[in-house]
Amino acid sequence: MVASDSLADVAIELLRDAAHRMLNSPGRHGSLLELSAELADEVLIAGDLHGHRLNFHKIVRQAALEAHPRRHLVLQEVCHGGPSYPDNQGCMSHLLLEDIAQLVVNYPGRVHFLLGNHEWAELKDYPIRKGMSFLNYQFCSGISTFYGPRAQDVQRAYLAFLSASLLAVRIAGGLFISHSATPLNAPLVDLAMLRRPLEELDLSSGGPVYHMLWGRDYRPQAAERFARSVEAELLVHGHEPCPEGFATPNDRQIILDSSQEPACGLLVRAGQPLDQQQALEKLVLFSGSRRNAI
Repeated sequence: MVASDSLADVAIELLRDAAHRMLNSPGRHGSLLELSAELADEVLIAGDLHGHRLNFHKIVRQAALEAHPRRHLVLQEVCHGGPSYPDNQGCMSHLLLEDIAQLVVNYPGRVHFLLGNHEWAELKDYPIRKGMSFLNYQFCSGISTFYGPRAQDVQRAYLAFLSASLLAVRIAGGLFISHSATPLNAPLVDLAMLRRPLEELDLSSGGPVYHMLWGRDYRPQAAERFARSVEAELLVHGHEPCPEGFATPNDRQIILDSSQEPACGLLVRAGQPLDQQQALEKLVLFSGSRRNAI
């Protein structure tokens, strides 16, 4: 059954409201959020979700934002994946964008969404193929299945929400969170660029944002180069499937994956310096047993 006009209007207003709140979050400069100990006590960082609503709800329950008014939550990579509408009528992951938008509105300034390569692909209409399926087409088909004649209106609101999302979160103590990192021999993203409004050239295919979001160069020298460019001691990313829920490809990076079993995250305190080994002691499993309880 297709959603009513009034339900479409509610979704559009929610997404616009959430985009406005994200753009005006305390500590935000350009596409970078800088969280000091004055703004946050703790930050719970999740990995890729890819439409996995069950894991999303587990993350939200464990974050317990209502009970911890100075705890922040960082989410990423929602588009493409998870359940599909019956009869192969498209991907349902667009609904998870609305769930996150609702969290942003409910907890203003405390829920932060990172732009991933799949969200960038939606913004830039850049085709991603998996097997015999084009993921962008499946995403668009899902919106059409749910919203019918209002699909284009709602899709524009999704894109406005994605345009307002962050490229990175920098936490006092030397932790830097982004969807991925720039490979060697590619144009670097640095703090000056992140702190200013992004230009179309920055976001273009082959530009610095593209390389950062799509990069899978986990050599130590690549991680070291990127860490220096963003003045970080430890890098936390998504982007890479992790059978154990996390991975440590080198001593500068931790990769988190929340899109499968086990689903993993990281809970850190703002202002507390951490090396990789200390950070690994803060890992949280969102399903099954937990390495650390929140």
